Amino acid sequence: MTLAAGETVQTIVVAVAIGILLAIAYGDVRTRRIPNALTAAIVILGLARILFAADLAAAVHTLIASALVFAAAFLLFWRGVFGGGDAKLVAATTLLVGARDLFDFLLIMSVCGGGLGLTLLARDRFRLCRQNTFRQSLGLALPHPAGSDPTGAASTVPYAVAIAGAGVAILLLKPFL
Repeated sequence: MTLAAGETVQTIVVAVAIGILLAIAYGDVRTRRIPNALTAAIVILGLARILFAADLAAAVHTLIASALVFAAAFLLFWRGVFGGGDAKLVAATTLLVGARDLFDFLLIMSVCGGGLGLTLLARDRFRLCRQNTFRQSLGLALPHPAGSDPTGAASTVPYAVAIAGAGVAILLLKPFL
């Protein structure tokens, strides 16, 4: 395969991967689920990207990095910190971005995830304050202490948004980094 053909394949892989990552993020926001088929597609695209990179050492490093990221993410899943789909997606996206950009990917993912978590926390607090204000304006007693969640359920964070956002950022900015 010529250099131009390899670059064309890489460009197609990146474009398709970005579309799939955006679909995953949207679906996670809507349903809090990440379909295994879409994660498998990211794995296949990551492996295709490795195959056409023609750098054996980088390919081996990327495979090892992805396995280590999956092990760490699985431990987070096992401890209830991470969802199972998130654990699979972060490892799959590691295959896609490569070992060379792993730390940048993880940093961007962490910043995006933290911002997303803070945004959802603020949203939940705002909703609760609004509900309490409404109940007080009607002269109703507050059924729960101020600042607590009336349903007792904790909000979940669609972390695939952070994973996908970091993946897309790395894939788009990689030529410039």
